[in-house]
Amino acid sequence: MFRTRFAPSPTGPLHLGHSYSALLAYDMAQAEHGQFLLRIEDTDTARARDHWEAQIYDDLYWLGLSWETPVLRQSEHLERYNASLMQMADRGLIYPCSCRRSDIRTALSAPQEGAPLAPGVYPGTCRGRGMDSRQPGDALRLDMAKALQQVPEMRLIETGLKHAGTHMVNPAQLINEIGDPVLGRKEIETPSYVLAAVIDDAVQEITHVVRGEDLYQTSFLQVLLQHLLDLPTPIYHHHRLIRDDAGKRLAKRDDSKAIARYRKEGATPSDLRVLVGLPQPLASSYQKHDRRRP
Repeated sequence: MFRTRFAPSPTGPLHLGHSYSALLAYDMAQAEHGQFLLRIEDTDTARARDHWEAQIYDDLYWLGLSWETPVLRQSEHLERYNASLMQMADRGLIYPCSCRRSDIRTALSAPQEGAPLAPGVYPGTCRGRGMDSRQPGDALRLDMAKALQQVPEMRLIETGLKHAGTHMVNPAQLINEIGDPVLGRKEIETPSYVLAAVIDDAVQEITHVVRGEDLYQTSFLQVLLQHLLDLPTPIYHHHRLIRDDAGKRLAKRDDSKAIARYRKEGATPSDLRVLVGLPQPLASSYQKHDRRRP
């Protein structure tokens, strides 16, 4: 069965871009007689707020969407993510890192041997450290080169129009353009987005990931993590982004594009569909489901 999800973070108001992504995923699930799930990615405890989570439910319900309950909240499953981190650490794939941003900038400014790294890619300063040297506040990074030695040929199946097709995961590209990514944050014992999303997609049996094209490159890292953790790889669909009048991608600070503001000004869900370029739904596809909220 086609199963997809919308996974916002409760760190600000949902905007037009969120409405497009959620509605598109919901419409795709309806067209396939599948299921649409809502997931709250609230591991950023410094910015996540209960009132923003409540607003997510209200906005999506107003748009006419329904979802299974209870909703998966990532903050309630930290042990699951940390267990996967330790599983990779036991295989020598994870190392602690104490580098600050200033340390990384300094290291990147020094002469580099081998293929040049993309701007901002971690240069591997702490790569030789073992887990027994971990100190409070250290981040946990994936040793990309070691990880790639342990996985077979990897493929990404993409159905979005811009990148449609089957793509081979390029090891050199992962090393030079992503480097050794942080999988465990240093501030508190919480996972990175890419790791938590991979694990939850498997737990929730997601078959199709529908999201913005700005996350397309992230998918190749997620395919690698799926192989390392022996998890299934879903089909990905990266859609166009909704942009402001200046052509910039919308952000949560763009209150003028917030769904709540459109609601306050008297807009209807149909109006928002027109604004983001989506067709109106068949009434039957929405009426045959009970709209349930947590």
